[in-house]
Amino acid sequence: MELKVGDYVTRKSYQHDIVFLITKIEDDIYYLTGKNIRLCADSPLKDLQKWEEKEDVEEQEFLKRIEVDSPDRNDYFYLPGKILHLDADEDYLKRCLKYYDETKIWSVGFCEPEEKMASRIKELLKQYNPNILVITGHDSYHSKNNDKNDLRNYKNSLYFVNAIKEARKYEDSHEKLIIIAGGCQSNYEELIKAGANFASSPKRVNIHALDPAIIASRMSLSDINKNIDLKNILDTTKYGSDGMGGIITKGTMYVGYPR
Repeated sequence: MELKVGDYVTRKSYQHDIVFLITKIEDDIYYLTGKNIRLCADSPLKDLQKWEEKEDVEEQEFLKRIEVDSPDRNDYFYLPGKILHLDADEDYLKRCLKYYDETKIWSVGFCEPEEKMASRIKELLKQYNPNILVITGHDSYHSKNNDKNDLRNYKNSLYFVNAIKEARKYEDSHEKLIIIAGGCQSNYEELIKAGANFASSPKRVNIHALDPAIIASRMSLSDINKNIDLKNILDTTKYGSDGMGGIITKGTMYVGYPR
């Protein structure tokens, strides 16, 4: 079997549970990125099976479920919150920006490695003055000593924590700047303690590429004078409260009259 960069594959040892894109081949090791799940992995050729492009019914049903209705056209006008999105994965960033655009939300995004995000946070916050900040990319939990509290057991959680802390130095109010942070299997508790309103992953599970954007869009379109329905918003994500959690926060959308 011949596989090349750009092919989609699944892993036999994981019962073909996730579809991956081959991003690099080096020294007979195939480097993989999840097609829909924010997960990086590597594998020998013998464990890979080519995934034939076909309709992904489960993914199509999920995308249908997360479609956002724009506010009703009536005598009022609506000003959704602005989103600044930092993502370590360029393909996921493009998907998230497309999702914001489809929901008619103002957004701007930058592709930045996890370890460099903290150094750019203040500059970007000052330039764009967003209501909502998304800090995401890839992460993973390595259970060598079975200590979920130790940030050293996570690939990128410490970088996310540092980026959140830098953002909170700029704006410490959870109402004035809503922060959504984390990737697959991130240290949820530490991200929340650092100052995130929403974070992954309470059960250390993988999350969908769009999950941070789903939360951000709901916060953008929620009334600034009302507390959100936290459970309802979390339930719109791929794995619900297993994958994403957060605190009750007011929305960011102003409603005005007349149009």
